[in-house]
Amino acid sequence: MRLVSFLFLGIIAAGNCAAAVNSNQYRAADSTAVRYIGRTEVQPGGNDVKFDWSGVYVETKLDGRELKLRLSDTKRSYFDVIVDGKPAGKFRAEGVDTIVTVAEGLSRGEHDVVIRKRTEGETGMTTFHEFLLPRGGKLTATKPRDRFIEIIGNSLSAGFGTEGLDRSEPFTPENENCNLAYSTIIPRFFDADYAIIAHSGRGAVRNYGDSVRVSEISMRHKFMQTFDEDTLSRWDFSAYRPDLVIVNLGANDFSTEPHPYRSEFVGAYAEILNNLFDKYGDDLKVLCVIPYAISAPVEEYYTEAIAKVGKPGIHLIRMPVDYINSTTDRGAVWHPNYNGQKKMSMLMIPYVSTIMDWPMESKSVE
Repeated sequence: MRLVSFLFLGIIAAGNCAAAVNSNQYRAADSTAVRYIGRTEVQPGGNDVKFDWSGVYVETKLDGRELKLRLSDTKRSYFDVIVDGKPAGKFRAEGVDTIVTVAEGLSRGEHDVVIRKRTEGETGMTTFHEFLLPRGGKLTATKPRDRFIEIIGNSLSAGFGTEGLDRSEPFTPENENCNLAYSTIIPRFFDADYAIIAHSGRGAVRNYGDSVRVSEISMRHKFMQTFDEDTLSRWDFSAYRPDLVIVNLGANDFSTEPHPYRSEFVGAYAEILNNLFDKYGDDLKVLCVIPYAISAPVEEYYTEAIAKVGKPGIHLIRMPVDYINSTTDRGAVWHPNYNGQKKMSMLMIPYVSTIMDWPMESKSVE
């Protein structure tokens, strides 16, 4: 297998698309060929698929030796490629109507291929146009998994800085990777599909560094959106129904002054929870997480919000303030690296197992 280089230099200009005319082609929205997991939207005409949230992924079974993808991006987004369960490179999505090589040099036969967005909505809105099999072959969509987890959060959930080598390293889109965050580690442990609704710096009611107690657009608003960066978009909640929702918010609300009043945070948090039950049903299970980054005594805020909603399926866990090592568990800008994210996952996995009655298998957390 030939791996795709990180900053893939084989991005071909749109003018060279004619070279792929004789290949087998599948429109991006062909549900018999590929399966999308996460918040996506089929564009007018029924061919293209658009998305921007962290962790949106595409699965397919490739019967062939090579796979290319024609796409566009409003800025510069980064993607992982997994072939037959193993990392098989990364590529950059940039520009209008370009072609990237997803995989090449594969052995003959069928291969499981996953393409996952590593970065969050601020890095760009991606549109998949067409899958190309230059040497012929076939794509077949995978079947949905039996379990589904949705994660609502901020930078901790988006994988901000997870590939940073040191806490003093600045953030760049290249060192953000949601595939190394608890938001994907936990679903992998339980073999669950997942959707990540996360934006760095956002809170339930107040965003990081905001000069006001109640921000104009926070995660209580973004949760309702199809796209992270399009405040007018509205998600069709009938597209999927999670078994469990993990809500990991609050670190940004109380990170800097002015902190929201208790009533403001409780109201916003309860609004998120009420919307969850309104959209997914009263039998939904929800795990609320008080982040380790909160040192303020706000646990009663969470319990009040949960009591206000009054649903039996809500559970609460607090991560200890000193749970993450201040040096070895830190990536870029003091955010948890892969090791720190694994520790967070190891704390939550037993809770998820108990809440959902999903067996704890004897396997590593990775």
